Amino acid sequence: MLQTLQNDRMRHGADNGPAFEHEENGGIGDLINFVIGFVRRQYLLILFVTALALAASFIYLRITPPTYTSQAKVLFVNPKAEFLQQQSLLADNPLDRAQFESQIQILRSKAIAIAVINQLKLADDPDLNGSDQPVRRLSAKLKRMLNIGSDNSEAEQDDGPSDGLIAAFDDRLRAERIGYSAVIEISFSSSNPERAAEIANTVANVYIADQLNAKFDANRRATLWLQGRLNEIGEQALTAERAVAVFKSQNNIVTAGGKLMDDQQVADLNSRLVAARAVTADAQARLNRFEASIRASNNDAGQANANLDASITDTLNSPIINNLRQQYLEFARRAADWSTRFGKNHLAVINLHTRMQDLRSSIMNEVRRLAEASRSDYEIAKQKQTEVEKQLAQAVSQSRTVNSAETTMRELETKAKSYRSLYESFLQRYMGAVQQESFPISEARVISPAFPPQGKSKPKASLILALGLFGGLALGTALGLLRDIMDRVFRTAAQVETTLRLPSIALIPLVKETKHIPPRKEPPPNKPLPPRTITRHSGVIWTATEMPLSRFAESIRSIRLAIDLHVTDTSNKVVGITSSLPNEGKSTIAAALAQLIAHAGARVIVVDCDLRNPSLSRSLAPEATAGLVEVIAGHAPLEEVIWRDPKTNMDFLPTVKKRPLFHTSEILSATSTRKLFDTLRANYDYVVVDLPPLAPVIDVRATTSLIDCFILAVEWGCTKTDVVQHALHTAPNLREALIGVVLNKTDMNAIKSYDGYHNDYYNNKHYTRYGYTS
Repeated sequence: MLQTLQNDRMRHGADNGPAFEHEENGGIGDLINFVIGFVRRQYLLILFVTALALAASFIYLRITPPTYTSQAKVLFVNPKAEFLQQQSLLADNPLDRAQFESQIQILRSKAIAIAVINQLKLADDPDLNGSDQPVRRLSAKLKRMLNIGSDNSEAEQDDGPSDGLIAAFDDRLRAERIGYSAVIEISFSSSNPERAAEIANTVANVYIADQLNAKFDANRRATLWLQGRLNEIGEQALTAERAVAVFKSQNNIVTAGGKLMDDQQVADLNSRLVAARAVTADAQARLNRFEASIRASNNDAGQANANLDASITDTLNSPIINNLRQQYLEFARRAADWSTRFGKNHLAVINLHTRMQDLRSSIMNEVRRLAEASRSDYEIAKQKQTEVEKQLAQAVSQSRTVNSAETTMRELETKAKSYRSLYESFLQRYMGAVQQESFPISEARVISPAFPPQGKSKPKASLILALGLFGGLALGTALGLLRDIMDRVFRTAAQVETTLRLPSIALIPLVKETKHIPPRKEPPPNKPLPPRTITRHSGVIWTATEMPLSRFAESIRSIRLAIDLHVTDTSNKVVGITSSLPNEGKSTIAAALAQLIAHAGARVIVVDCDLRNPSLSRSLAPEATAGLVEVIAGHAPLEEVIWRDPKTNMDFLPTVKKRPLFHTSEILSATSTRKLFDTLRANYDYVVVDLPPLAPVIDVRATTSLIDCFILAVEWGCTKTDVVQHALHTAPNLREALIGVVLNKTDMNAIKSYDGYHNDYYNNKHYTRYGYTS
């Protein structure tokens, strides 16, 4: 429906800019119009459901007893001093989410509930034992009368609170963490505010006492266990140490500073051997150097001079060699100077060279002496190294004999040390446990005790009324939407055009018979009515001529205009009025259309072709004795069965039902019927035919050769859309000659809520401006 309206508006708005721009916001406009129309259609249902919901809310607030909730806040921390944390036997759990959830479950545990119930004697509390509820009181009286469950109740009183009492207590108790803090809020609900505060505080105190008792019991059990374990470990450590001493005595093992004597001796010899080898290597290196220099001097004097210059003077620290070297250098300087001044062959130069040769010989002699000394040092160092190696080999050989005993001794010592270390650790923890027992600290404390609340916590009147109001509105809206979805009837012209793909000719308003009763005009006594004269009476059928300025008459005029403007290959003289179902007003439309055409001066006749249910004949000519069937059968001439309305000169060919007709479709498709309609075409300008409905009978299909064009009447808000679609589907030959659809019995006030775009179109003020009346 909305899509058709949008298409029409787009076609009309294409001619001017503003209108077309307005169509770009058609989606929002459609939604707004739908909401407004929906509220107009379903506001009574929405208000009714909302009123019921509010009434139910008021009743609930009236019958529900008030409940008061009091809260106590408990801080859950770890207040231990550092030295107590170190000495505590029990590990301190981190304050994480799991820890808080565990504490909340402890607060709501059965043990806490039983302790609070017993301490405050809540077994007689009416909120918990259900004595304030009539159903429970009556059930308890019946059980006492019939002695049902008396033994069980006595046993429960002896054993403690019943499961039902504990469950009722748990339902009223709440414990939850406040945000991400370390505070747990304990709340309890009761019909008595003082009682609610007392129970909340008692739960907090019982919880703290339970925590202290639990820690004290745990520490005491741990201390007892630790004491026994400490004695056992002490005996084991003493036994292990005695075993080590006995084993050393048996195997002649002597230790010093925690190490064996043999091991210390081997370590010392190793150190001495390393030092001796270093001395030997140093002496051998010096000897090798001296011997290399001596060999070089024996082979080549020049090479000897080079070795003397490069090695002897740089590496040896002998004062004799250093003195000879200085003299040698002085003579060499003089020889070079005099050779330049006096020549190489001068006697003085030759004497200098002779003396230099003597100095070299002296130096080499000193080197040989030093080489002999180095050889002696090397022999001594090597002898000392050999002696240390022998002593080390003897010590190692001796230590190997005690390796197996040493391994066993190490194992015994390790075991003895482990027991001793374990004993000292347990002793430290035992001392801490003893101190912990004398210094009990709870991890929870009350930071905000519960006080009697000033107002009730539930039921909250504002919340209940708000829920009732919005719930009623939501439920009413849902029911209204359901009604709209289930409303599979025709409401607007656009819906007709979209669903049936046929033009909507007119919207005929609903006319109440009691509102339009024309005055009865009796003929003068001296002028009797002619035979076969239609007598007017009260009814909607005469509204078009009795109220020609009414909206009803204007709608009938639009039907005639559609007939005249309908372009076909043949004339539109014979017009058939039909409907999908009976009682949709097709006969009234046929009679009103014929009256307006006749009132305009045209020759028109109405033919009642509803042979099985001639309702129009019963209304216009109830006294007729012959009619259409008799003319078709040749039992009566046409002129003797036609009735006339003297006010409009409208002729009427009735149908008289004397007996049930079984072959009505054969009668309407007979040759004589076709000849009759040819005669009516020749004598009248318009022939309006009141046809039977499409769905119950097939007679309309037999009249397609007689009728030039058809008009389909659909009752507004009554006829189902699928019924009309099925009726047209079963008569495809009729659809080709169908001018359009007429929505009959339209509620012009209610249609405004269905057609959002044409609200102003249906306003009566536009009709009253031109003198029209409803």
